[in-house]
Amino acid sequence: MSATTIDNIRQRLPAFWQLMRFDRPIGTLLLLWPTLWALWLAAGSQGKVMPDWDVLVIFTLGVILMRAAGCVINDFADRKVDGHVERTQGRPLVQGTVTSKEAVALFMGLCLVAFVLVLMTNTLTVQLAFGGVALAFCYPFMKRYTHLPQVVLGAAFAWSIPMAFAAQTNELSPHIWLVYVAVVLWTVAYDTFYAMVDRNDDLKIGVKSTAILFGEQDRLITGVLQGMVIVAMLMVGQRFELGQGYYASLILAASLFVYQQYLIRYRQRQACFSAFLNNNWVGAIVFMGIALDALIR
Repeated sequence: MSATTIDNIRQRLPAFWQLMRFDRPIGTLLLLWPTLWALWLAAGSQGKVMPDWDVLVIFTLGVILMRAAGCVINDFADRKVDGHVERTQGRPLVQGTVTSKEAVALFMGLCLVAFVLVLMTNTLTVQLAFGGVALAFCYPFMKRYTHLPQVVLGAAFAWSIPMAFAAQTNELSPHIWLVYVAVVLWTVAYDTFYAMVDRNDDLKIGVKSTAILFGEQDRLITGVLQGMVIVAMLMVGQRFELGQGYYASLILAASLFVYQQYLIRYRQRQACFSAFLNNNWVGAIVFMGIALDALIR
């Protein structure tokens, strides 16, 4: 490899970094928190305070890699429309700093490394991994065909939950699917906030979303979804026999949901984006509730 080639790659590293969204870790955190919920619930079902270290490291790295892969394939799918959306006009594939072939190769490479990590777990987790890759690949293309791409995103984001539980316990408790449903509902709610930011642009270019589908009922429907998340997580607490620390975290999470509804009351772009970002604290608080319960048992 010539010095010129090496220098060219070095100069373009920021573009690849941006393509994988490493400059914006919010998506990684929103994917990581439910994964940690599942790992700690799995460990608690085994009478442990925390999951095995190797499983924890594998899934933390896996979340980082798969979120990056999801961002890459999303930008590849949207490369012809992102230039028409105010928020996405500066993305690398739009600007031409990364080619489509390079994006596809990067997506495949990230998925391959993540799969190698999964191979260090057990057969059940490996089998589940194929479903996760399929969902991650399909999501970006759904906005062309359905107003419910956020549901597919939720299914993809939540897929780390059964995988994490299986990696820790080598089985799937029926109760873990209740956590899965809760996270799907949560994702639809917060990603609708995200879609509300782009709603005007999406209407012009024909991209579909729940924000467009819900229309003037967006605040009501997202509020109902958030209420369903709290109900589902209350049921999770009962199924996994969690204690007062966990239920206190749900009260705080519900308070943040109320705050998010306050933020979006006028449907202003920046306020809707702030409501989306605020969900990082929801995930963190629920995790602290689960971890605290495991610690004081």
